[in-house]
Amino acid sequence: MAGISTKINLAGLKHSVREIKGQGGKMVKCLVIPIEINNLYQGEKGVYLDLEGFEIRNKVGDSKDTHLVKQSLPKELYNKLTDEQKKAIPLLGSHILWGGGIGDAQINEQNEDDDLPF
Repeated sequence: MAGISTKINLAGLKHSVREIKGQGGKMVKCLVIPIEINNLYQGEKGVYLDLEGFEIRNKVGDSKDTHLVKQSLPKELYNKLTDEQKKAIPLLGSHILWGGGIGDAQINEQNEDDDLPF
């Protein structure tokens, strides 16, 4: 079974860093991410950032990253973008697929004389 690690740079979205007063009057450094202008989906149970990973074909150096991560925009919005705007969608992070991926699945062939495949 494979494991996946993901790192996301939230500062890749339109944002602002602010000091906001927290409990007890203590100032807390916050990353403020606007929902609408970042095309986030606000559902009943949360606010969602849709992502998609793209396999890295030409790895650079000793990087363990296997996929690059970009925001997945709604189809109607994505189709309105020019090719330059599509290319300008920022990379937000990376995935690392740790061993045992689908491509590594082991196939056990069944002997026709056997009743069970295991």
